Amino acid sequence: MVSAADRAKSPARTSVWLEGKAERGRRSAQPASLDRAKIIDATVRLLDSEGAAKFSMRRLAAELDVTAMSVYWYVDTKDDLLELALDAAFGTIRLPDAGADALPDGDADAGDWRERLRRLAVDYRAMLVRHPWVSPLVGTFLNIGPNALAFSLAIQQVMRDTGLPPRGQMGALSAVFQFVYGFGTIEGHFIARCASAGMSQDEYYREAIGTMTGAPDLGLKKYITESMEIMVSGGTGTVAEMRERDFEYALETLVAGIEAMAARG
Repeated sequence: MVSAADRAKSPARTSVWLEGKAERGRRSAQPASLDRAKIIDATVRLLDSEGAAKFSMRRLAAELDVTAMSVYWYVDTKDDLLELALDAAFGTIRLPDAGADALPDGDADAGDWRERLRRLAVDYRAMLVRHPWVSPLVGTFLNIGPNALAFSLAIQQVMRDTGLPPRGQMGALSAVFQFVYGFGTIEGHFIARCASAGMSQDEYYREAIGTMTGAPDLGLKKYITESMEIMVSGGTGTVAEMRERDFEYALETLVAGIEAMAARG
C-alpha cells in the first residue's frame, strides 16, 4: 500500500490499468466484509447520489463503515478509484454480438449493423443520464478499463460492418458517439439540476420559459418564440417525450448519413 506522503509526492498516474494495480486482494488485517468490488459499488452509489464534487475517500469510508486507511489498502488514490468506478459504469452497457442469434429480444434483424448501432447509442445515452458524473471523467482519464475497451471494440466492429471505407469509419464513429455523449451529458445535467431545484423536468422547463419570455431583451424573446414554434411543430408532450423524439430523429439522421456515405463508397 502506498502511504499518504508517497501519494502526495508522486506524479499523477497515466492510468490505474497500466501499473498492475487494478487488482488487489484483502489481507488479514482488513475488515472481512470489505473488498474492492464493494468499494467500487459504494463509490458509484455515492457519485450518483451526491456528485463528484462532494465525493471524498473519508465520505466513502464512512459509507462503508470502515477507516479511510482500509480503503487505501485496495486503491492508492482517489483518482484510481474514480477510474475504476468509471469503468464499472461502462460495464452496464449491453454489448451486441455480430450475430443476430446472440442478441437479446430475439429480433430477426438484430444482427444488422443499424440495429446494433442504435442499441449501443441508446445504452450509452442511458448510462450518461443515469450517471451524470461519468461525462467529465471520460475526458479526464484514458478510459482503457476492460468494460470501456469492450464498448469501444463493439463500436468499431459495427463501423466495419457499415461498408464505409476505413478512412471514413472513425469519422462516422465520432459523428454518432460524440453526438450521443453531448446529448446524454446535457440531459443528465438537466435532470440533476431539476432535482436539486425540487422540481420535475416539466415544471423547471415551464418556469424557465416563463422567466425568459418576460425578459426585456428583444433578441432573447425572438429566440424563445422561434424555439417554441419548432417544439410545437413536433407535437406537444412532456420534456422527456420531446427529448426522446429529438434523440431518435437525430440518430436516424446519422444512420441515414452513414448509409449514404457507404453507398458512395
